[in-house]
Amino acid sequence: MYKCILVPIDLSDPTLAKPAIETAVMMAEAGEGTIRLVNVLPMTPVMLAEYVPPDFDVQQRKSAEDALTTIAKEIGFDGGRVSAIVRQGGIYHEILEEGKAIKADLIVMSSHRVGMRTYFLGSNAGHVVRYATCSVLVVRR
Repeated sequence: MYKCILVPIDLSDPTLAKPAIETAVMMAEAGEGTIRLVNVLPMTPVMLAEYVPPDFDVQQRKSAEDALTTIAKEIGFDGGRVSAIVRQGGIYHEILEEGKAIKADLIVMSSHRVGMRTYFLGSNAGHVVRYATCSVLVVRR
């Protein structure tokens, strides 16, 4: 089974991630694997930099880390089987980079329903599916 499972979490809609987390937990339990939660913060646009507090990025990262810690505790695995990280940059790029960094053998992620906008432009889940070097499971609501 899968030993290292990466689960991207969109903290702007944590309920969207619940099916992916439940699936990752089920798969990790079956193979005594680990789960790594990742949240990707977008870069603050240069044009907005003068309008936000100087420590905006630090505050945003701290808030995301706290939220991921709460989610990790709710999973209920014993210590060491769940970890979390906050990365900053392009969403699908950072998910793929984290997957490579931890040598994930599975990425489990939630996705919104496909609409015309994402059908033509592609979604983050679509990019991850296309470019990941490991298996990807996209869970829908």
